[in-house]
Order: sequence, then C-alpha cells, then structure tokens
Amino acid sequence: MLQQKAGELAGKIWEALNEKGALTGKELKKAAGAKSEKDLYLGLGWLMREGKISAEEAEKDFTFSLIG
Repeated sequence: MLQQKAGELAGKIWEALNEKGALTGKELKKAAGAKSEKDLYLGLGWLMREGKISAEEAEKDFTFSLIG
C-alpha cells in the first residue's frame, strides 16, 4: 500500500514539475496536492531513486527540477 501511495505521489510531482518547471518544496507540495511534507518527500524519494529529479538546497528550502 505504501509503495502504491509513493508511486501515485511521484506521478503527481512529476506532472507538476513538467508543467511548471523548478519548484521549491513548499510550492511543489501545493502543486502536487500532497497532504503533508511526509507525503511529499515519499514521492520525491521515489523520483530521486529513479534519477528523474534533481534537488538543490536553497536558503530555507530545496528546489526540485526534472532531469533531462
């Protein structure tokens, strides 16, 4: 069940980044409709493991973008 949730969140995150470009964690949480930061990072971890996104540390947040 958790793997299914991670996969669904990863899809929503990928779609948001594909549509809007690079986003901060806060922006991405809203754009992907994640209910919590925990959910957001579950989906982000999935995409990072697959090598689909990159993350850069900003002042108080991370900025995420698609690779490629």
